[in-house]
Amino acid sequence: MIRPARLALIVAGLAAAGVAVAQSAAPDRAIKYRQNVYSLVGWNFTAMSQMVRGQRDFDPAEFARRAERVAQLSLMLDEGFPPGSDRGARTEALPAIWSNRAGFDAKMADFQREAAALATIAKGGDADAAKAQFGKTAGTCKACHDQYKAD
Repeated sequence: MIRPARLALIVAGLAAAGVAVAQSAAPDRAIKYRQNVYSLVGWNFTAMSQMVRGQRDFDPAEFARRAERVAQLSLMLDEGFPPGSDRGARTEALPAIWSNRAGFDAKMADFQREAAALATIAKGGDADAAKAQFGKTAGTCKACHDQYKAD
């Protein structure tokens, strides 16, 4: 029979070990999370880009649906860059994200703002306006990638 004091020590030890394992896995989980969100952004952005470039017919309803997805996904990215997630699994995120967090957050806010505008404009069905806003939104992606993403 295990004495209560010894049982408490065992439980405390297991809890501490569990916390240590969870903390060591957290960066890898955050990296995987943000990579998955960016993959979904890219999936939708590529289809819109093809429409903008005339590589496929411009479908206002599909463009609006994809723009709405990108706007929603942009809001999910904030939590993908917690402290410590600059290490771990393979990541293209540059250390500048964490050393210049205010600058990175400003770039992320630019993307979120322009993605929301893209969704709003795309709902109106004006192809020229949607294409112009797509360019602005894509510009925010490039601005962030130029400073905060490895090639």
